[in-house]
Amino acid sequence: MVTTRGNLFETLPATGAEEAVDRLLWRSGTRIERIVSRGHRSPDGFWYDQPEDEWVCLLAGQATLSFEAREPLALAAGDWLLIPAHVRHRVAATSDPAVWLAVFVDPEAPDRDRP
Repeated sequence: MVTTRGNLFETLPATGAEEAVDRLLWRSGTRIERIVSRGHRSPDGFWYDQPEDEWVCLLAGQATLSFEAREPLALAAGDWLLIPAHVRHRVAATSDPAVWLAVFVDPEAPDRDRP
């Protein structure tokens, strides 16, 4: 039985100074978030350097991610990628709106599907 539900495209937050992050699920070693960007970008000189692997899918809009060690990557709706832990990256540009689904996984967590 489903006890919690929603729609990723309903009630998109208004434009604000920060991206809107809604935590949809958090379990040991894993969290799932909806992120709504409205023309947001990372501050100059700021790099994400996260301890978790991040699987991200751009559900709507457009975005460009920059990486410390490679060329920027333009994303369109439906594009996804896996950003391994500690790969320095930043959001260079987003459309208004850009709706993301992000899954963060502790790379040290046990993998239940592997033998």
